[in-house]
Amino acid sequence: MPTQFAAYLRVYEPLTAFDPERQRFWRRYVAEGRAIGLSDGPGRQRTVVLEALGAGWSRLGDLPEEAYVLGAEDSALVCPWNLRMRVAEAALQARDGVPQVLADAFVPPALVGLAQTVVAESEAGERVHEQVATWGVPLRWFVLFGPDEKELVLDGQRLMRFRCEIGKARQRVHKGLRVLRKSLGDVPITEALKETARWLELFHPGSVVELDYGGLTNLLSDQALEEDDSIELVAEGLTGLSHEDGAAATAAYERLVHRWRQVQLLERSN
Repeated sequence: MPTQFAAYLRVYEPLTAFDPERQRFWRRYVAEGRAIGLSDGPGRQRTVVLEALGAGWSRLGDLPEEAYVLGAEDSALVCPWNLRMRVAEAALQARDGVPQVLADAFVPPALVGLAQTVVAESEAGERVHEQVATWGVPLRWFVLFGPDEKELVLDGQRLMRFRCEIGKARQRVHKGLRVLRKSLGDVPITEALKETARWLELFHPGSVVELDYGGLTNLLSDQALEEDDSIELVAEGLTGLSHEDGAAATAAYERLVHRWRQVQLLERSN
């Protein structure tokens, strides 16, 4: 379920990436200026998910079709929200670790199958354009970007994000995979990066990839955001591994972990 302290990895696809019916829908959506801004989107998503769950699933089939949009008209790129799957995932997650009686009261057993079907259908055929991580940024996401792709705004609506063409992101992720496989083998971090590489392959070659710090900017000071060198540290670590310099790789990793530990500790005190 979306939270206010989350970061986002998104893919924006050109209109031609969608089937004719969806193309027509998204063209109208863009032309009518209906897209919701990045600053308002996470809150809107959370509201929709909570309302859908609270309505006993009666709205599952009628969830609004929304997307983030870059550009305009025929050159627009869209990142659909996939709300139907978000609601289904949230319902299943809400049952985890909860006593059976409470779980059944919140998400009745008769509707668990529906949620599982929605998730399975999405995993089988629907491209999920946005990944969400709470209380931090997964290290594998940093592999996709370069430091020159950083955009930081501290006045007014605070913003920290990276954007690049999907071709560049794919090149970087595959280079990182080669280094990790050779140096570390099939360890969890290698498998996680491999999943990210597979995810990127689902999308149109004309897409744009975005890492948005989202609500995490509210947990970090101006100085911390200005000095954030997570992208560089990940690159340093991979370079160290590729040169068989374990000490350099370890030093970069420890600095990266230290940078994000304070944010993660906030989750425990929240």
